[in-house]
Amino acid sequence: MVKLSVVVPFYNVQTYAPDAIRSLRANAREDFEFILVDDRSTDGTPELLERAERELPGAVYVRHEVNGGLATARNTGIDAARGEYLTFMDGDDWLAPGHLGRVLAAIEALSCDFVRIDHVQCTGTARLVQRVPHGPQGEVTSPRAAILPADRSTSVDYPYAWAGMYHRRLVDRGLLHFTDGLRTAEDRPWIWRLHREAESFAAVGLPGIFYRRGVATSLTQIGDVRQLDFIRAFDQVLTETAQDPDAALLLPKAVRTYCAIISHHVGSIERFEPAVAKKLRSMSAAALKRMPQDVLDEALDSMDVPRAVLLRRLRRRPVAGVAV
Repeated sequence: MVKLSVVVPFYNVQTYAPDAIRSLRANAREDFEFILVDDRSTDGTPELLERAERELPGAVYVRHEVNGGLATARNTGIDAARGEYLTFMDGDDWLAPGHLGRVLAAIEALSCDFVRIDHVQCTGTARLVQRVPHGPQGEVTSPRAAILPADRSTSVDYPYAWAGMYHRRLVDRGLLHFTDGLRTAEDRPWIWRLHREAESFAAVGLPGIFYRRGVATSLTQIGDVRQLDFIRAFDQVLTETAQDPDAALLLPKAVRTYCAIISHHVGSIERFEPAVAKKLRSMSAAALKRMPQDVLDEALDSMDVPRAVLLRRLRRRPVAGVAV
């Protein structure tokens, strides 16, 4: 029986993949499997993964014929996974030795749908522990109760799929797959759905995953049109949340978060290619107009002055003919 499946997408990360594979070897157990998904890399990554399939205990190598993006690659791994529990890692990150076993022991002891864990953010040689923004540690609670309040960071603002472990019953309920084709912010609709519809979760600390920031091939570092998928991702969050029985309570949080992300991207618009920057402004203005306007008014009134001014200016921008 496979106890744990680890889904690891790779795309053009030949520089970092050896570290990832070595860390998986330092976590291997006879009841673990590692689903290595190559999303049609064009560098030396496939050769590294072919070798890992031969040498890494529990490795299963899957290669896409067409590049589909991170969400689609994770879905491929989920579909191939056989474990009672699942977790994720990205191909340019790495794990502390024995980390997976410690997280597995925690979720089995708590007997909940999923756990969320801290992580170590790595920028060059700097290391910074990032905590799950949820107070009680090691206590099973309702994921829905951890969405609010709207005016501070909560568990849905910590969307990293790899910062947790998940019971297979979430796959069976359709809660663990990602929206196919989303190139960025793919984890935002995912984390919101998980918190709205799963039954139990806990925050357990255990910062043993190392998240590498500033990687040149990461979409967070590339100012092309793929970055604009955050609008499609947050539109999905709003649409699904509006259909929830507690929509009146939850929408202010969803709208405020969406506004904060728009403000972040527009506030650093110089990193985008000129044509993409123009499209970002137009699409952001259209997104603001699609939001429930009374909820948006309350969100803007509660934000700091620079962000509120920026968003109100965008809101007044003409958006005729913009395709989202």
